[in-house]
Amino acid sequence: MAKEALIIVDMSNDFVADEGTLTAGKPAQEIVPYIVDLAKDFINRDQVVVVAMDAHQENDSHFELWPAHNVVGTKGQELYGDLMKWYEENESNPNVIMQPKEDYNAFFKTGLAEKLREKGVEKVHVAGVCTDICNYLTIAGADSEGFKTVIHKRGSATFTDLGETFINQMKRCFFTEIVE
Repeated sequence: MAKEALIIVDMSNDFVADEGTLTAGKPAQEIVPYIVDLAKDFINRDQVVVVAMDAHQENDSHFELWPAHNVVGTKGQELYGDLMKWYEENESNPNVIMQPKEDYNAFFKTGLAEKLREKGVEKVHVAGVCTDICNYLTIAGADSEGFKTVIHKRGSATFTDLGETFINQMKRCFFTEIVE
């Protein structure tokens, strides 16, 4: 039977906490309960949950464009709040995958597509931050790897005013299903 995967994108302290170096702030904090509930539901239904997390080195070229964020081994790279609690309770589950990523797209040079195919995944759900950057490009990556895609609007946030525009683009470009 085909499985589905939830990809939780970049819900780190640096992207979510008030003091995060590249934070989406309150909008990101407000989606945490929804994402935790979604992750619990996926695990309860024997589906897959991927925690896709930026993993940058101190001298990463991304820092020419953005403030330093998600530096490997720092508090800023850790999962935010109740998501960290959920992860700690579930990290030994074989259906939970921690996926470091060096790029915006969780599928780019990570081997994630192969890991999901090995588990029989055919449809990928995305939630997290930022809607118009990493969520969008992860949806694009999933589509290019042949997965059906779903974006969880209530589980997405960004620090710009482009979230709605990019969600609509996901639907137009990749036939992404939108869950309100």
